Amino acid sequence: MPKGISLNIGLNSVSPAHYGGWSGDLTACEADAEDMAAIAAKGFAVTKLLTKAATRAKVAGALANAAKTLKAGDIFLLSYSGHGGQLPDKNNDEDDGQDETWCLYDGEMVDDELNVAYAKFAKGVRILVFSDSCHSGTVTKAAYYHAAGVGGAVKDSATPYRFMPPEIALRTYRQNQAFYDRILKNVTPGKAGMASVKASVLLISGCQDNQLSADGDFNGLFTANLLRAWDNGNFKGGYKLFHKQIVRRMPPDQTPNYFMTGAANPVFEKQTPFKV
Repeated sequence: MPKGISLNIGLNSVSPAHYGGWSGDLTACEADAEDMAAIAAKGFAVTKLLTKAATRAKVAGALANAAKTLKAGDIFLLSYSGHGGQLPDKNNDEDDGQDETWCLYDGEMVDDELNVAYAKFAKGVRILVFSDSCHSGTVTKAAYYHAAGVGGAVKDSATPYRFMPPEIALRTYRQNQAFYDRILKNVTPGKAGMASVKASVLLISGCQDNQLSADGDFNGLFTANLLRAWDNGNFKGGYKLFHKQIVRRMPPDQTPNYFMTGAANPVFEKQTPFKV
């Protein structure tokens, strides 16, 4: 019997001590994590990390534990709801010179770090990632953040978005530069690093790399429409159709992405979502 492990992360705020006095308050990220965990509970062993518990060490530890435990044919479900951030690319593996991050409670986790974590999973493991965060189109590895493309969306709208403002991103990096530079310089350099992932990694993200993901009163906009498409398990079809059903419910300025890295696995892609 295949085994499933689920890690569901949701942060309604971050530690101002690390983020230059910014707490990044959001409303619905913990609710997203709770709802994704409820779906996973029907077959997966579930771990939830909410706000203060969603630290770099705990997330890294949960990823490492899953990699040690899961074998070929097993599945790892990883969901993240929170702010997306950027750091300067120090190992020349990003076309735009920016590494994308998840803003965990006590520090950012870099997309390069996530790629290294996925590379520890065995061949034949299925890794399913949902990222309800800004600039998340290819957060499993590459990122293409264009600040000019999002400025108007932020300035002219009262909608709360899940992104770290550029001035906060700069302040956070400057305040913690020695810490981040060790990460940014030491992970596997070059785009060839993606080939080291033997598992099959499927990401369905909250938006494209140059877009923002909206927060909400009860769920993030992406997660809310994911839940509608899932329809309490009544959805029929594979992941590509699931993605299309989510997209058709979304506004034109927030388009969830479908992105595969690691080993090709068409059987995985055709399976019913959340199938262990």
